[in-house]
Amino acid sequence: MKSVGQSIRKIDGMAIATGKPVYTQDLATPNALVVKILRSPHAFAKINSIDISRAEKMEGVECIITFKDVPAGRFTLAGQSYPEPSPYDRLILDEMVRYVGDEVAIVAAVDEKTAFQALKRIKVDYEVLEPVLDFEQAVGHSTVVHPEEDLSCNFDIGLQKEKNVASSFTEEVGDVEEEFKRCDVVVEGVYYPQAQSHAMMETYRAYTYLDHTGRLVVVSSTQIPFHIRRQLARALQIPASKIRVMKPRIGGGFGGKQTGSVEVFTAIVTLKTGKPAIITYDRKETFSCTTSRHAMRLKVKLGADREGLIRAIDMEVLSDTGAYGEHAATVLSCVGHYTLPLYNKTRAVRITGNAVYTNKMPAGAFRGYGATQGTFALESTVNSLAEQLGLDPTEVRLKNISKEGETFLTGQGVLLGSTSLDRCIRKGKELIGWQDKFPSREIGQNKVRAVGMAVTMQGSGIANIGTASIEIRLNDDGNVTLLTGATDMGTGCDTILSQMAAEILEIPMENIIVSAGDTDTSPFDPGSYASSTTYVAGTATIKAATELKKKILEQGAKFLGVSPEDAEMNGLAVRSVSGEQEIGLAKLAELTILGAGKLQLVGYATHGSEVSPPPYVAGFAEVEVDQETGKVELIDYVAVVDCGTVINPNLARMQAEGGIAQGIGMALYEEVRYDELGKMATNSFMQYKIPCRKDIGKVRIAFEESFEPTGPFGAKSIGEVVANTPSPAIVHAVYNAVGVKINHLPITSEKVFLGMQKS
Repeated sequence: MKSVGQSIRKIDGMAIATGKPVYTQDLATPNALVVKILRSPHAFAKINSIDISRAEKMEGVECIITFKDVPAGRFTLAGQSYPEPSPYDRLILDEMVRYVGDEVAIVAAVDEKTAFQALKRIKVDYEVLEPVLDFEQAVGHSTVVHPEEDLSCNFDIGLQKEKNVASSFTEEVGDVEEEFKRCDVVVEGVYYPQAQSHAMMETYRAYTYLDHTGRLVVVSSTQIPFHIRRQLARALQIPASKIRVMKPRIGGGFGGKQTGSVEVFTAIVTLKTGKPAIITYDRKETFSCTTSRHAMRLKVKLGADREGLIRAIDMEVLSDTGAYGEHAATVLSCVGHYTLPLYNKTRAVRITGNAVYTNKMPAGAFRGYGATQGTFALESTVNSLAEQLGLDPTEVRLKNISKEGETFLTGQGVLLGSTSLDRCIRKGKELIGWQDKFPSREIGQNKVRAVGMAVTMQGSGIANIGTASIEIRLNDDGNVTLLTGATDMGTGCDTILSQMAAEILEIPMENIIVSAGDTDTSPFDPGSYASSTTYVAGTATIKAATELKKKILEQGAKFLGVSPEDAEMNGLAVRSVSGEQEIGLAKLAELTILGAGKLQLVGYATHGSEVSPPPYVAGFAEVEVDQETGKVELIDYVAVVDCGTVINPNLARMQAEGGIAQGIGMALYEEVRYDELGKMATNSFMQYKIPCRKDIGKVRIAFEESFEPTGPFGAKSIGEVVANTPSPAIVHAVYNAVGVKINHLPITSEKVFLGMQKS
C-alpha cells in the first residue's frame, strides 16, 4: 500500500510547530469582551443574596449575570450522543453551589483587569451547608447533594438522588457464589485508583460572536463540536439551527474536552450583549473547576482451579462522580465492559457498582474511561492469584485470555474477530528480559530491581451508538476535499483519514484538503472520544472514497469512450486499461462540474458498527527500589500493542508513548487532593506533579498486528488502551522487589517505606 501503513508526518504538524495562528485564542477579535467567573469559596452552600450594584457601575463592565438571569432548564455537559445517559442536573448558574469553584456569577468586561476588579466588588451572602467529602460515606449521608425536584434522566440509570447515588450498575452471568465454592483458590483485594487531572497544554477556552444573520457562532477548543451545539441549545433554550460551533486546533484534551466546560458562559454573554466574548481558564481553574478522572474503590474477588484457569470474577465498584453526574453511568459500566471479557475461561462473572455525588469538582471522561481503574484492580488481583498458585503471571494470562473466534460470558455470543494478545505477551516477555529478571534481583547498594506486568483491552467506538459521516468531493481543479466532523486534538486523525482516502482513490495525499470540525459544513460526527475515529470515521472514509472513485471511473470512462470496467485510476488521471487513452482529474472535473446540468462528483457515507472490537496491550515494567528510602525508579517500560493494522506507525507510536506516560504519572506521581474543607490542594503544577521526560525512564513500544475484519484496512483503535497497564504493572514490580503491595495509588516513597517497615 502506498499511503496506509506508512509513517507519513501529520499534515498540520508544520503549522503547529511554527506557531501559526490555529488555536481558539488566535482567532478571537481584539474587541471581544473578557469573561470571568465568580466562584464559590464553599463546598456546599445556598446563595441567600448577591449584591452586584457596585460591580455593575464600574466603567468597562458590560454585564453581570447571576442565577436569577439564566434559563431554568437543567442539562448535562457530558459530550455524549443524544439521548444522553448522564443526568440533567446542571443549570448555567444555580442558587445552590456544590463544590469549591462552582460558578456563582458571570462578569463580562472590556478587559481582564476590569473583569477581575468587578469580581471583587460582588458581595454574596451564603448559607453554608455540611458537605459530603468522603465518597465512601456518600450513600445515605445526611446531606443530599442534589435536593432539587427537577433533576431528570433520559434513561433509568439507577439514580437515587436522595441517597446521593447518581447511577448504579449491575451485570451478572452465571451463579457467582456457587462457582466460588467450586474454586480451589480464591483471592480478594480492595483498590483505590485516584482522581487524576488531564493536565493538557492548552487550557479550556471559547470565543463567541453573532454573525451577520444573528446566529450564535462558537469557536471552542473542544473534542465534541456537535454535542456542544446541542448542549447550548438546551441550556440557552434557543434552536440548534441558531448555533454554529467551530473547532480549530486543540492543544490536548485527553477526555477533558469531551465535557462542555466553558462555552455556555461566553454564549450567554454574547446573546445578552450582542458582542463577541472570550473566556480563557487559567491553570488553577483548569485544575479545580472542570473535571478529573473518577476516583474509585474497587473490591475484586477471583476464583480459579489448581491449573490456573480463572472460573469466577466478582467486582464491586464505588465511583466518585463529584458535584455533577457527567459520564457517571457510562464510566461506571465501562469498568466491567473493558475488563470482564479479558479472560473467557470463566463460568460466572458479576459486577455491581454505584457512582455517588460528593461536594468535590465533578469527574468526567478521561483517557481509558473506566477501563484504567478496572484494569488496575483486576490485573493486580490476577497477579496475586498467580503468586498464590505458584505460577508465572504471564503463563496464567496465556491460559485465560480470549482467543480469536471465541466468545465471552458478557459478550452476547459475539465472536472475537481479532486478537494478537498472546503474541503481545510473548514479545513483551522477550523485550523486557522476563526470564532472567522475574521476579527480582539484588543489584547492590541496598537496591533491588524487579519486573511486573499487566494486560488490558478497550473498545473501538461504541457499538450500535457511535456513527460518523464523511463527504469527499472532487473539486473543479482536480483536487479532493474531505469533509469530516471528526476532531483532531493532536492525535493525527486528519492525517489518518487522508491516508485512507488517498489509498482508495490512488492519489497523492497532498491533493487532499481536509475540512473538519464545523457544525455548519462538516457532516455529523460525535467527536473525538471512545477510541472511535480510526475505526468508525475511517470506515466511513473508505466507503465515501470508494463511492467517489466509482463515480470518477464511470465519468472518466464516458470521456474516454470505454466501459467503466476498462478504466482505472492512474495517479491524478483516469486511463483505459490498455493505456492508450487518459484524462487528467483536473480536466475530468472541469468537464463534469462546469456547464448546464452538470453535477459535481461526491462520495458520501455514514458508518456505525454493531461491534466494538477490542485493541489489546501487554505492559511490562522494570523498577529499581531503594530499600532504605522506598524510592521507586522506573527503569524500563515495554508496551506491546495490538491495534489491528497499523495505519501510520509513527502516529501510533506517538499515541502509545503518550498514553504510557499518562499511565506512569497515575502510577507514581499524580493525585487530585482536597483539604478538610473541600478545597482542592493540587490546583497548580507546583502541587500537582506530572512526570517529566526524565521521570518516564525508557519506554519501548512494539506492535503485534492482527487483522480486524470489521475495521478499515483491518485497523482497530489505539488512543485509550495504552493508558491502562502502567499502574498494575508497576505495582506488581514494586511488590516483586520489596514485598509491599500498593493498593492505593499513587505509589510514593513514603507508602513503600512504611510498607517495608510494617512487613
